[in-house]
Order: sequence, then structure tokens, then C-alpha cells
Amino acid sequence: MSTLFETPKQYIEQLPADRKKVVSKIRTVLRKNLPDGFKEEMSYNMLGYVVPHKLYPDGYHCDPSKPLPFINLASQKNFIALYHMGIYSDPKLMAWFTKGYAKAVDGKLDMGKSCIRFKKMDNIPYELIGELATKVTPQQWIKVYEKARSTA
Repeated sequence: MSTLFETPKQYIEQLPADRKKVVSKIRTVLRKNLPDGFKEEMSYNMLGYVVPHKLYPDGYHCDPSKPLPFINLASQKNFIALYHMGIYSDPKLMAWFTKGYAKAVDGKLDMGKSCIRFKKMDNIPYELIGELATKVTPQQWIKVYEKARSTA
């Protein structure tokens, strides 16, 4: 069983040096660029950027005691993973990101529904990640989330 970390700092401190540097840099980019209202915390044993209960008291439908997740960042076995729920839920945002990625990075985008996988630590588009972070406010995310929930 993996260790559970209470703070983002604890999580980062346990990473190997090469991963620590990359995760710290992505963390800095996210914190600098995310619109006001998102909160950084540990979420599912990853760095999480969530809509806190004070903005969305209903919380996450799977577990209302947890805040509404938006972005997670994790060091996985073979890659750094950035989970961005906005990309998953908005085809226009996905198109914007994939186009921007193709311009910024020489290589194929490795992505699942909301998971962007970075296998080459020296080939991460930090500026694009920063711009992506600016694209959705907590209020916009709540609206998208509630609309998706009402049609589910």
C-alpha cells in the first residue's frame, strides 16, 4: 500500500530529485495561473486543485465530504500525470490544448480522457500548462459539472 501524504510539500519531498524538480515546477505554474477560488490540497494521494466546499457545499457526488476535484498532479511509475477535468468535459478546450501541444512539443501527445502523461521530463510545455490553468474558473467548472450531472 502506498504512503498517504498530508500536504503537497510532504508529497513532493518524497519524490526522486528529477521528479521533484518537474512536479515542483508544474505546481508553481498551476498555483500562479489558476483563477482565484481553487484550493490546493492532497486529493486522492496526489496534488489536487479543487473547488472547496465554501464555494460548492455539495462537494463531489461520489463522496460529498470531498471537495469538487478539478486538476490533479502526480508522479506515476513511468510518467508525470496531469489530470485536467476541464479538458475531459469541454471539446473546445481539448481542441485548443491539442493544437497548442502540437506547436509547443516535438512529439506525440500521450493522453487519456483527462490524463496528460509526460514521459520525457525535458519535454514538458510549462507555458501551455500555465495557459491551460487560466481557462476555467471555479464558477465555470461548477456549471459544467452540474450540467453533466443533470444529464447523467
